Amino acid sequence: MDAARHCLAHRAFGVLLPAIVAALLLTSCTTGSRSTVDAFRLITYRPAQVTAERVASNRFPQMQVDAPDIAAVAVLGYVDAGRQQWFAGSHAVFEMDRHGLLLGGSGLGQQWRARIDGPSPFNDLRAVTTPVTVQRRYDWVPAYQVSVAVTGILSRGVLEQVDILGTSRTLQRFDEQLQGGGMHGRNVYWADPATGFIWKSRQHLAPGRIAELTQLKPYRPAKD
Repeated sequence: MDAARHCLAHRAFGVLLPAIVAALLLTSCTTGSRSTVDAFRLITYRPAQVTAERVASNRFPQMQVDAPDIAAVAVLGYVDAGRQQWFAGSHAVFEMDRHGLLLGGSGLGQQWRARIDGPSPFNDLRAVTTPVTVQRRYDWVPAYQVSVAVTGILSRGVLEQVDILGTSRTLQRFDEQLQGGGMHGRNVYWADPATGFIWKSRQHLAPGRIAELTQLKPYRPAKD
């Protein structure tokens, strides 16, 4: 097995480990694995440099991330039971579900986790026709706050045109007003009206900290 294959021996979704991604970003392993490093180099591009052609040339699923102190294109590195881990270079990791909802993350000395008590309306946003209550729980480090209760009121908005890499998409807007645990803000989601998949969103990581996420090349699981 040559050096390039060795560097990718544990690639693909469900087996690519964070340590491998970090190693690819820090070293080329050998001269022969240069193409492997190039495949991940898009992670470090700032959003202004992202083009449809550049995204298409990288075979990995990609997501644009704009958050406090982070502006990058994240690459999907790991999927386990529907939970996806996206790597924004060596700076941050974002965890999401298959619908595009943030579940947790870490980076720049901070960690956080989010979960929904009871059935999640994000499992099928198409069914949200009237306002629904979302009971959330957050863990924040280094604030050392655990199971902080936050209530969200999720409402359907209007259809809006959203541009992603030069393509205009007609997406259904949803607004979630957050209250509790020091959280006073709003999450916004733009979802495919036919599937409920979230193409773009602004989601709170913690009070006053918001991540804007845009799916550039979504993950499409293989069908049996």
